[in-house]
Amino acid sequence: TFTAWCNSHLRKAGTQIENIEEDFRDGLKLMLLLEVISGERLAKPERGKMRVHKISNVNKALDFIASKGVKLVSIGAEEIVDGNVKMTLGMIWTIILRFAIQDISVEETSAKEGLLLWCQRKTAPYKNVNIQNFHISWKDGLGFCALIHRHRPELIDYGKLRKDDPLTNLNTAFDVAEKYLDIPKMLDAEDIVGTARPDEKAIMTYVSSFYHAFSGAQKAETAANRICKVLAVNQENEQLMEDYEKLASDLLEWIRRTIPWLENRAPENTMQAMQQKLEDFRDYRRLHKPPKVQEKCQLEINFNTLQTKLRLSNRPAFMPSEGKMVSDINNAWGGLEQAEKGYEEWLLNEIRRLERLDHLAEKFRQKASIHESWTDGKEAMLQQKDYETATLSEIKALLKKHEAFESDLAAHQDRVEQIAAIAQELNELDYYDSPSVNARCQKICDQWDNLGALTQKRREALERTEKLLETIDQLYLEYAKRAAPFNNWMEGAMEDLQDTFIVHTIEEIQGLTTAHEQFKATLPDADKERQAILGIHNEVSKIVQTYHVNMAGTNPYTTITPHEINGKWEHVRQLVPRRDQALMEEHARQQQNERLRKQFGAQANVIGPWIQTKMEEIGRISIEMHGTLEDQLNHLRQYEKSIVNYKPKIDQLEGDHQLIQEALIFDNKHTNYTMEHIRVGWEQLLTTIARTINEVENQILTRDAKGISQEQMNEFRASFNHFDRDHSGTLGHEEFKACLISLGYDIGNDAQGEAEFARIMSIVDPNRLGVVTFQAFIDFMSRETADTDTADQVMASFKILAGDKNYITVDELRRELPPDQAEYCIARMAPYNGRDAVPGALDYMSFSTALYGESDL
Repeated sequence: TFTAWCNSHLRKAGTQIENIEEDFRDGLKLMLLLEVISGERLAKPERGKMRVHKISNVNKALDFIASKGVKLVSIGAEEIVDGNVKMTLGMIWTIILRFAIQDISVEETSAKEGLLLWCQRKTAPYKNVNIQNFHISWKDGLGFCALIHRHRPELIDYGKLRKDDPLTNLNTAFDVAEKYLDIPKMLDAEDIVGTARPDEKAIMTYVSSFYHAFSGAQKAETAANRICKVLAVNQENEQLMEDYEKLASDLLEWIRRTIPWLENRAPENTMQAMQQKLEDFRDYRRLHKPPKVQEKCQLEINFNTLQTKLRLSNRPAFMPSEGKMVSDINNAWGGLEQAEKGYEEWLLNEIRRLERLDHLAEKFRQKASIHESWTDGKEAMLQQKDYETATLSEIKALLKKHEAFESDLAAHQDRVEQIAAIAQELNELDYYDSPSVNARCQKICDQWDNLGALTQKRREALERTEKLLETIDQLYLEYAKRAAPFNNWMEGAMEDLQDTFIVHTIEEIQGLTTAHEQFKATLPDADKERQAILGIHNEVSKIVQTYHVNMAGTNPYTTITPHEINGKWEHVRQLVPRRDQALMEEHARQQQNERLRKQFGAQANVIGPWIQTKMEEIGRISIEMHGTLEDQLNHLRQYEKSIVNYKPKIDQLEGDHQLIQEALIFDNKHTNYTMEHIRVGWEQLLTTIARTINEVENQILTRDAKGISQEQMNEFRASFNHFDRDHSGTLGHEEFKACLISLGYDIGNDAQGEAEFARIMSIVDPNRLGVVTFQAFIDFMSRETADTDTADQVMASFKILAGDKNYITVDELRRELPPDQAEYCIARMAPYNGRDAVPGALDYMSFSTALYGESDL
């Protein structure tokens, strides 16, 4: 094996050896071998035949070997000149180790381990091959055949090889290697098969020839892997940028569409329409907005993650399209919440206004109907000329009747004023049907003025004839005088008992109930007055019957009959229990409203502090150092799960809040928390836990990418927390300077120290916000020593794939790179315009610098 290895190199110098211990004794071919394998010139050899000349030549060879850092233990020139086989073979093995194996490096391993790892990598895809050493793993010959097939598949039909035919496998590999790869046969197939443990040094020497034969392909593969890695990062980052742009556009478009809807203050004319608007707003808060809150939070998380990945891969920071910065999203979101803030309040105020309008309109119609019923026929009555043919007693009666009418008319003045006042209030509150209300009110007022004029005219006519008339029935007059106010009292009582009411609290309904009880207390006295009035009528009847007065059976002074008084009195008695029932039902409704207030308050007083507590706990977790970052991340995700599991309580509170709004409850003394407070707090809690998890994930990304140990991360966190006095998660300029000094940075108060600190601040606080976040802090602590790919490294890798040319071709890219990444490069590389350009040449140098933001891609 050693002889074949030596001849594979000596053949380049036009010579060969037959026997190692004999042919190297004079030192001449030994020196020639070293010159061939090292590419360097040794000292001039001695050409004499004497022993001293041979020893001198061998010493020159040994000195050259030693100059390459090789320790020659117990190997002397005399033993080599004397043909000591053991010493000569030991020296050749030392040369093989130094010049054929020692420089082999695979993933920071070297020599034997590196060569073994290379073999394992190359043969991993092949069945029945398991390379674990340099002896028995190669006995069946499949390992040698796999190495050849991996690099030159056209030379061996690997599928036809059998594990139980090692001689055929070994001879096939040795013959192909010698014929096509210029690797001489250093091993004998029969010796390997017939030996329990083949010679390790021989196998290693032979395998190293394969490594060097395929070293060009290995360099190309390494270069391709580096390029693939860089391109994969770029492609992933570009996809993240596209995703961010689309999500930002969609969110801004949704905000643009939603704000005009929230700013629309066009009122509706009916309660039903306004209630529908309120229900639409509830659907917006409950169904439409929460996903957008999550999208906004996810947008910020994606942006931060993208910037972290760009920093870790030594890429320039991502700058979104104009108007799509995170700050632009936040500004638009602020505008949305500003519009949203006043919308619900406006809806509730409109509902209150419509409720008040409906109540006033109903009250107007009721009072107007009562008044119109009373005035029906009054104008015709006042225009009668009956006094012209009446007797004196009839005139007296007509005059008294007219006085009673005037009293009645005065009593109705208050109602007319109430009707006008209600109409005025409806106008001021912008009632949609104000024209018809105004028309009816104007008709009532005009009629009232006409009644006043007619009343005055009739009184004047009666007074002109009063001197001619003297007789009057005092009893009828007394009846009329007492019956009229009592009748008015009953009509007022009936109106009050049928009056609609609107209350919002138990205290208000209790006030109405107390007033009603006071009214019921006056009924016995009223009944006595009724009996007295009826007694007067009965007395008249007795006088008529006794004195046979011709009164035609009617009272000339009033139209109010005892039957009418009794009928109205009975109606009043029927209305009292109805009023009792209405007040009782309203009292029950107010009690239910109070239960709803207490129920909402009890939940809100628990949920509000719970949200605040969770916010504080998340803040503590984000700055404490219990365990690894993964422990913190797991802890935060458990918190996030517990918070998400709390959502049904928020939904339940939303349901109670909806019941409160549907019941038209506008205040709640049992809690200081409104549903808006709870909503905002809940959204802030979800956003905070998501942001905190993202911060820890970015810290893990930074730690792993920068090679920061957990101990270093703990030291960074401890230093940061020590100077973060207010637990805000950020450091001011002076706090940050003190933190750096505590970590060993020499930042003095002189001009040099200030300049150094200014340089550091430009890195950790590029936007000059005046604070340093923990993420920026650990980025700075690790970035200056980070082992990241550079544009020069990528450029060197492309040069390997291009065979040291200043350009690369489409065919070379497609041959060396995976299809998607090859096409990615072809689509973006500019044509190469150098003097040595060929048709289709591409410029990989400008492409490499563009990957790192040093030029435009």
